[in-house]
Amino acid sequence: MALPKAVTVCECWARDGLQSIPKVIPTAEKIEMIDRILDSGVRKLEVTSFSHPKLLPQFADCVEVMKGISRRKGVSYVVLMPNLKGFERLEVCQKEGYGCDEIILMISSSEAHNNVNFRMKHDEAKREHAAIMARASALGIKTIGCAGTVYGCPIDGDVPMAKVLDIVGFYLDHGADTIMLGDTTGAANPVVVRERVGEILAKWPRAKLIAHFHDTRGNGIVNSFAALELGLEYVDTSIGAIGGQPATGANKYQYGFTGNTCSEDLVCLLEESGVRTGIDVAKIIANGKRAEEVIGHPLRANVIRSGPVNHHPKAYVPTAKPAPASA
Repeated sequence: MALPKAVTVCECWARDGLQSIPKVIPTAEKIEMIDRILDSGVRKLEVTSFSHPKLLPQFADCVEVMKGISRRKGVSYVVLMPNLKGFERLEVCQKEGYGCDEIILMISSSEAHNNVNFRMKHDEAKREHAAIMARASALGIKTIGCAGTVYGCPIDGDVPMAKVLDIVGFYLDHGADTIMLGDTTGAANPVVVRERVGEILAKWPRAKLIAHFHDTRGNGIVNSFAALELGLEYVDTSIGAIGGQPATGANKYQYGFTGNTCSEDLVCLLEESGVRTGIDVAKIIANGKRAEEVIGHPLRANVIRSGPVNHHPKAYVPTAKPAPASA
């Protein structure tokens, strides 16, 4: 196993990250953060979700965000598409010139989780997603087919590999450009990552797979690394390791921290390991600090406190010893 020479890091802060944040972030601050993310060198990013605003108030401003963000050549702008009604709203944006390059369609490999998350059974979701993919293709929009709960489900427990292969196969059969393998609530470990990703690659060796791990149990970095060692060249992260279960007010199916793999930490690790990301380390650290101000509390990045590894001589002045106390 060998790491790729370069990877595409998709920054998910503005979508998967914010969906778990109960505080509704002002539109102007979302746009500011997206522009900062672009300025750091990120060339693929999730910008919003077209979920129903009553279910996810965080994204009630999705159209305003799409209108307000900077557009840069060579950048892929990604949105989550929950259903056909959401896609109809995106079609208007696309035709008016402020659309996206890619949409994410997701079906949880666990049908129980798909029912809770999207209120759809597998057959119903497949019918709707096939229709969306056809309409997206007609507009020149690429599809990311996401199989969720690939490594385990908080409701059903272990998910049979046959169900994972069924969802992946469905998306590939209907023309998905890339396949996201979602560790939806951080159930994965490097051993099962190698097993499951290896089996998918053996069945579809030419498929472009995206490593998407959550850091629910602190395994996001090591699981991402394990997937990249298998040859994957796409990985999803979120500034400050925020993200996870949507903050809809519904009962929680996963307790505790549910955020994504941390952008700052993984980018620094990859750059230290000789893997090119194209992202400016100093700028992503600055973005991590700004994200804490926007969210309103400390987040989980380590390198925004420690800084990147120092490789050069540095002046060091020992702390002066205190003067002896007088008698």
